[in-house]
Amino acid sequence: MDNLASDPRSGWEIYRSPEDRSAMYELADSYLAYLSSAKTEREAVAGVISALTSAGFTEGFGSAKAWQSLHGKALFAARRGRRPLSEGIRLISAHTDSPRLDLKQHPLIEQAGIGQAKTHYYGGLRKYQWFARPLALHGVIVRSDGTSVTVSLGESSDEPCFTIADLLPHLAHNAASPKLSEAFSAEKLNVILGHEPVLREGETDAPKDPVRMRVLQLLHEKYGIREDDLISAELEAVPAGPARYVGLDRGLVGGYGQDDRICVYTAMRALLDAADPEYTICVIFWDKEEIGSDGSTGASSRFLQYCVEDMADAWEPGTPFRRIMMNTKAISGDVHAGVDPDWQDRHELKNSAFLGKGVAFCKFTGSRGKYGANDAHPEYLGWMRGVLDAKGIPWQMAELGKVDVGGGGTVALFLAAYGMDVVDAGPALIGMHSPFELSSVPDIYAAKLAYQAFFEAE
Repeated sequence: MDNLASDPRSGWEIYRSPEDRSAMYELADSYLAYLSSAKTEREAVAGVISALTSAGFTEGFGSAKAWQSLHGKALFAARRGRRPLSEGIRLISAHTDSPRLDLKQHPLIEQAGIGQAKTHYYGGLRKYQWFARPLALHGVIVRSDGTSVTVSLGESSDEPCFTIADLLPHLAHNAASPKLSEAFSAEKLNVILGHEPVLREGETDAPKDPVRMRVLQLLHEKYGIREDDLISAELEAVPAGPARYVGLDRGLVGGYGQDDRICVYTAMRALLDAADPEYTICVIFWDKEEIGSDGSTGASSRFLQYCVEDMADAWEPGTPFRRIMMNTKAISGDVHAGVDPDWQDRHELKNSAFLGKGVAFCKFTGSRGKYGANDAHPEYLGWMRGVLDAKGIPWQMAELGKVDVGGGGTVALFLAAYGMDVVDAGPALIGMHSPFELSSVPDIYAAKLAYQAFFEAE
């Protein structure tokens, strides 16, 4: 009778052999390196392209292992299978963007002898988490002649970092009374860039805003840019420093951007490692998920359609796009909210994800009565269970918080619009959307194996 009850097993228990532990930490080590280097959506895509190229993938669909990118922020990659495209593809989707602070187009200001950059926050972040911590600047600056400069500053120990100053507690008594959502003004998320002024020479008048002018001088010396070049720049302030193991046992991975680059990386590894796929296997990595999936590189765009049509034209001319889509099985690879030990009251624990219990499936996302959700069909969930159970891969089923307390969206509904079967599945995180998110080492391994099993399933 004991086997009648549901009892999700721990990944630590399942992956206990020396061989499994070695493979598990090899994956975690390589993931840490990727996460540390992929602080923006452009860097996330560039890292994937580098790995694909090393594995023999080519740009365009002139070979059986191919990739196609859009604006360096979205990417589609495919390995041709034995079955015709008309029988559908196996697709894993994930997103490359993460909450951050974007520099405004006219960012540079000077206040009280401090040079700063104005920002506009991107995605659902908690503003207080971004004060009083080391920050780095990443992105691209495009001059009017079309030449561009790549920026990555503040990561190395021999480089300066940046920060946003917080109000000292001695002066914060009145500031402590508003609601948390009102206590931290978005217009005070100003990144400190410098303090040294341009010094006057002889009787020369000191320039207005001398610290701001010194910041401009330094930017020109390092990157050859003028202030107007910042109008056509895409600069992001992100947490500085590498991703790290967390805990005495190195059982957790901590770092910025795990939502959703943990799914990007594990899906990419699954694509590379899958053995001789029966169906054509594909990944698509989107931008803009954290702000609604709009824009040319978001999931509401036609990027997937154009890529699949190009693939079909190259590999099987005449195959209707709609037939491919209607027969496709997909995973929306996105992270889930793990139960935080100090905030368990925000979860309905019977239907929540726990770190270490394997990949978390979410039948529906959305909020307040499942609005904005893809509600996966039970036939598809049964098939997915069979695929993972056959491989002994740990998994769990969860929803995002208590009803009328939690909720959130993914790209699953944009995929479902094509008629394909799709369900959300990915590792659980603690501290999602924070500058230092936590994931479980065995969950990373389970996610990669789950995605690979999905790719290899008949």
